[in-house]
Order: sequence, then structure tokens, then C-alpha cells
Amino acid sequence: MSAKGGSTQENPIDARAEEILKRVIVNYILTGEPVGSRTIAKLSREGLSPASVRNVMADLEETGFLAQPHTSAGRIPTDKGYRYYVDGLLDPVRLSQRDKTLIDESLSRVASEFGEAMEIIPKILSRLSRHVGYVITPPIREAVLKHIEFVSLQEKRVLCVFVDRSGVVSHRMIEVEEEYAQADLDRAGRYLVEEFTGLTLGDIRARLVGLMVQEKAAFDVLLKSVVNLGTRYLNAEQDERRLVLEGTTNIMKHPEFADMDTMRRLFETFEEKQHLVNLLDRCLDAPGVRIVIGSETDDPALKNLALVASPYQVDERSSGIVGLLGPTRMEYERAVALVDYISRLLSSLLTSPPH
Repeated sequence: MSAKGGSTQENPIDARAEEILKRVIVNYILTGEPVGSRTIAKLSREGLSPASVRNVMADLEETGFLAQPHTSAGRIPTDKGYRYYVDGLLDPVRLSQRDKTLIDESLSRVASEFGEAMEIIPKILSRLSRHVGYVITPPIREAVLKHIEFVSLQEKRVLCVFVDRSGVVSHRMIEVEEEYAQADLDRAGRYLVEEFTGLTLGDIRARLVGLMVQEKAAFDVLLKSVVNLGTRYLNAEQDERRLVLEGTTNIMKHPEFADMDTMRRLFETFEEKQHLVNLLDRCLDAPGVRIVIGSETDDPALKNLALVASPYQVDERSSGIVGLLGPTRMEYERAVALVDYISRLLSSLLTSPPH
């Protein structure tokens, strides 16, 4: 597992302090209440006294792993404490067979229809974690053409159906300046497939731009249609990365977000989808599950949130992201297990040859 920024494992603490830090974090995740030394003393494997625990907790506070919100209260983990925990103290967990069956059955029905998979995966993640599930598509310009067709709609609109090399299907409606007969749309689709199959959409766009400057394209009705329809579709899609969020109301159930101003800023961030895509894109620079905690996001609106993310492969060139957003006080073991399992399964389904 990798993480954003430098690991706090460069400054390790001793085994006793690690055990106490871990127990504070586990208790705080369960209760949401500051954890006192008496609670930890009762759970200590060494039979430590509350005074001994209190001394270690004071040291952990001094080194920035714990904080004391009120003078008489217990301690709570800091972002630095959570980082130490997720980097070295997590206990790997396995998903139950019931969870795996639910995920397997849901994805096996929809993986060949990418749009449908995009809708159902965040729902599964949100349902099984009680946090916010999300999926981001790869940039469409990286997709490799297998098939494309255009369907005439009313009011100068055309539906484009695109199938990439992996068999993933996506749709987009485009506005056109003239009415097209369906026969002309069929010919334009066949031309694109015959001439450009196996190329990425970015490469196809460059070739269509080249055709636009050729005189032949100005007089050839078929080429004119191809250039017009193809460039309109690709201009709309080339940098598109679709983000689907599910379960944002789950955030409201956590006391950390009870303050209305905090909630307003958070939901404004959810609405700024391109900002979120840019933030989550940072999780793509390494394989495997990534965890970004609170202040590590560099976004004040997300200071109480943690991101758990993993890339999934659509083909050898392009990756998307699947993951969870939840409070820093989340059950990290389960979040990691869910995101890892779903990203691996989705990669397998999308990169397997279509039947």
C-alpha cells in the first residue's frame, strides 16, 4: 500500500507506544469520543496502569500523533497518527463471502456496459462501507476504437455509440448543424471503423483535423460527414473524465460534520467535480490502494475526510479510479479491502477479451 507524502515510519515509535496508539485509534473509530487512559489500561496486553498509559499518551501527544481536544478529556488521533496507523499498524481483513458474492454478481451483469458499471459501483461501495463511493473514468482520448456508430435523433441531435477495444460501451449525444439521414450516419460510422480501428481517440482526432484542411474533404459528402461528426464527438470527449459519486448524505451521519458551515463547504466541494477529479487523479501515480488523510488533501473543505483509492485498468494504456470518501475516523481495514477487491475485479472484467 502506498500513500501521499512522506511516511511517518521514518520516525518509528516503540512497541508499547504503537500498541497504545493503535488502541486509541480503534476505540476512537468505534465511538467517536476522546479515549481516556483508563479505557486503554483495561485493554492493555501488558496490564499497564492508567498512569503508565497516561505518560505514553502524553508522549504521543508531544510528538504529534495524538491531540487532546479539551484539558480534562481523553485523546484523539491526529492526521499524523492516522498516517502512522495506516502505513504500519493496519490488520489486513478479508471480505466476507456474502460481500464478495454481492460484488461479483452486480459487476458480472454490467461490466460490458461501462456506463451501467459506472452507476452501480459507487452504489455498491457506498452501501457496503456507509461512506461515499466514487468512480472516475479514464480520459476518453486514451480509449482505442473498436466500433463506432451514429444514430439520428430529433432536433439536429445525433447519438454516438462508441465501443473500445475492451468491449466497453459508452454513449454521448452530440448537437449537429444539419439534419443527417440515417444512411449517411451509417456510412460515416463504417468509414471511421474501417480507417481508424486500433487507434486511440486522441490519434483519430489528429487525423480528422488533418482531413479538414484537405480540399477533398470539402467536396466529398462522406468525408465531410465523417470530419464533422467525428470531430464534434471527439472535441466533446477528449479530456472528459466522468466522476460518479454515491452516498454523499452518509457524511451527514458523522458528528465531525454536524456544523452547518463545514457541511456547506463539503457539499460545495462535491459539486465542483473537476476539482475532485484533479485531487483524486493524484492517486493514480502508483499501483495498489492509496490512502490520503485529512490535511494531506491540501483542501480545507476535506480536512476531516480520508480518501481511499485504487486505479483500475481498462486496457494497457488507460486507467480510471475507484474508491471511497469518508471521515478520517473510518474503518480503514474494511475500506481498503473493499476498494482493492472491486478495483481488481473491475480491471479483470474490463481487460478480459469480450465474449
